[in-house]
Amino acid sequence: MAEKASYIAVDLGAESGRVMLGRIADGRLTLEQTHRFSNGPVQEQDTLRWDFQRLLAEIKTGIGLAAKAADGQVAGIGVDTWGVDFGLLGADGQLLEAPYHYRDSRTNGMMEKAFAIMPKRRVYENTGIQFMQLNSLYQLLAMRLANSPTLARTDRLLFMADLFSYFLCGAAVGEYTMASTSQMMDMRTGQWSRPIFDELGLPMQIMPEVIGPGAVIADLTDSVAKEIGCGKIPVIAVGSHDTASAVLGVPAGGDRWAYLSSGTWSLMGVELPQAIVNDKTFQYEFTNEGGVENTIRLLKNIMGLWLVQECKRQWQREGQDLAYGDLAQMAARAKPFFGYINCDNSEFLAPGDMPARINKCLSDTGQKPTQDKGQMVRLVLESLALKYRTVLNAIEDVTGRTIEVLHIVGGGIQNELLCQFTADATGRRVVTGPIEATAIGNVLMQARATGQLKSLAETRAVIRNSFRLDTYQPQNRRTWEEWYKVIT
Repeated sequence: MAEKASYIAVDLGAESGRVMLGRIADGRLTLEQTHRFSNGPVQEQDTLRWDFQRLLAEIKTGIGLAAKAADGQVAGIGVDTWGVDFGLLGADGQLLEAPYHYRDSRTNGMMEKAFAIMPKRRVYENTGIQFMQLNSLYQLLAMRLANSPTLARTDRLLFMADLFSYFLCGAAVGEYTMASTSQMMDMRTGQWSRPIFDELGLPMQIMPEVIGPGAVIADLTDSVAKEIGCGKIPVIAVGSHDTASAVLGVPAGGDRWAYLSSGTWSLMGVELPQAIVNDKTFQYEFTNEGGVENTIRLLKNIMGLWLVQECKRQWQREGQDLAYGDLAQMAARAKPFFGYINCDNSEFLAPGDMPARINKCLSDTGQKPTQDKGQMVRLVLESLALKYRTVLNAIEDVTGRTIEVLHIVGGGIQNELLCQFTADATGRRVVTGPIEATAIGNVLMQARATGQLKSLAETRAVIRNSFRLDTYQPQNRRTWEEWYKVIT
């Protein structure tokens, strides 16, 4: 492989998508954003869906712009997206309907129905995945229990990143890190769990062949290459679950660190050589998801900055369009430790009037509600930081590791107040950056696939050589400790 190479990273999150051109030369990586576009659920009658065709068109536009910026010299394209959602293909290879959004209400009560058929502990024993009603397992079970005619016509199920890749290169496969989030895979074997499908009556024959990150899927089809206006670039399987790519983008060394991928969701965990499925991980509700380079991501999904995002949207509907920076400044001036909420309360999952829900939660737990926007944002940020403390303690208990450094990556590092609160609440040194860890991990996995980078250590050294990192030291430890004891 040449010392210099260019790669295209397609990175779709729950709020936005972007196409990035990554160039690696002399041990350094540079990123250029060639296209950015909005994302989010769309209402289709009484359901929440993804606007797949629009997103695919945006991706093609971005790839065309990136290929042009690289003068056509592109070594690969990789696609990563959020997890759990999927599209269904018919026998003719066409998409049968717009994919459902994971916040759609069809999964309400579905976990309880699943556990009435297959006990909760047995589901965990066969998957090692955290219980969340949005998981692919409960989405598919909802279709089966509703006798979905679409499911009856389905020839192949593809998760979102794999679905986009399929419409680019024509090959229908299931990338391992993405498949691992579904709660339908046995994480100790890396293959679909036969007991899950048999006992819950799910159609295992529609599931795709599982391939590992770093595999070349196929070249762009002739028609797509012509439409985009580029050559037949290889589509490469990266860590297609965006957290898998983000974790590869963590500039860490040694094993006394944990990661926090901070954005709409917060995902906190450690990188391990194998899954841990036992009574402790079941009790703490940890998930074992596939990582790149034959690793397991032992982690916990936390509701994250979704709560602030939904508050901002509600206030905008009410006539106040406040920037995130403005909200952070207002929160910094607000009263410390006004109250506490469980950020993972299921009442916060769906879109809607988040301030009203937070105030109801405060009232229901004997706390004072607030109409002060800065106070509410501060309360959410402090509650998140304290949740991180609880999860970090549980990670140490499960793994026997002492965590000395917490690496935070992703868009959430722009909220410096939350980063400082996290250092204060956890009592650990917090290192933040890079912000575009997911796109970085996407590009670097492609470079591993082509042989330009030779090892995981070399890959992470490129990140440290290329991007600015910031450090937050714990402050106000006594005050945070006292508040932590109050809420626990």
